[in-house]
Amino acid sequence: MGRLAIIFHPLFLEHNPGIGHPERPERLKAILDYLNEKNFLNRVDQFQPSEASEEALRLIHDQSHIDFIKHQAGKEGVMLDAGDTVLSKHSVGAALHAAGAGARALELVFKEGYDKVFAAVRPPGHHAERSRAMGFCVFNNVAIAARLAQREKFAEKILIIDWDVHHGNGTQHAFYEDPTVFYFSLHQYPLFPMTGLREETGSGPGKGFTLNVPLSYGQGDAEYVEHVERSLAAIESRFKPDLILISAGFDAHVKDPIGGMRLTTAGFYKLTEMVAQFANRYCTGRIISFLEGGYHLNALAESVHQHLVCMLKH
Repeated sequence: MGRLAIIFHPLFLEHNPGIGHPERPERLKAILDYLNEKNFLNRVDQFQPSEASEEALRLIHDQSHIDFIKHQAGKEGVMLDAGDTVLSKHSVGAALHAAGAGARALELVFKEGYDKVFAAVRPPGHHAERSRAMGFCVFNNVAIAARLAQREKFAEKILIIDWDVHHGNGTQHAFYEDPTVFYFSLHQYPLFPMTGLREETGSGPGKGFTLNVPLSYGQGDAEYVEHVERSLAAIESRFKPDLILISAGFDAHVKDPIGGMRLTTAGFYKLTEMVAQFANRYCTGRIISFLEGGYHLNALAESVHQHLVCMLKH
């Protein structure tokens, strides 16, 4: 039985891209309500993040991008990415706290005795590029956490596992030439953002430290488990991490309205279990998981619950 913490801030519920937008506050409310209904929050500790510092943001993002986003604070209806990424009055504050969740998670894991942390953040992050917000994402939360872990000398080698139904282009680009951060993504293809081909394996010293598994429409639990098992075996032959970060999107669920995959709630439990067992072998169980996608409220809430139940168990 591990020690699990959840990171959350009320501002995450105040980020509102507008009526009809799939990345809506109700996503996080559904998760919290379901965890309460299951009396799960009584079994874990909860913490609030602070805003990410400019120094932390600059580990991944250009200063011009940081300045532009901060300049939008307090504004309503600012469209950053052809209408997909929209800011409301409190969105900048929410994004800064989401980007700051990694710093708090790292403290919990490396200074306060937790081995698992789930960052229940909005807006999500894995599409955010160095100088561009896109795909509902403003700052790249998981990438910032990886660089902070290295800067603070908590971890030298970091494995990022991304099972969101969409490829995490921003995370891949951040570490594409870096052999110290291994990025592994399995995702539906073709699908936004139309990146993540098998041939994209890194460049320069980072060649071989990016692993993409593009999956055709309709893949379910058995296929996902097989691909994760095979991929983790390939990864461990050349990369043994000090820390695992998960971009935990739940939009590959069979009920999700955006994706076209057939994962079940039980499937997400199994994926989590496989990653947790890998973490137990190589990094004393240390996992920090960041909420990414997932747009069917019930399926999202149930899947997150099983993800957390599994992390608490392992």
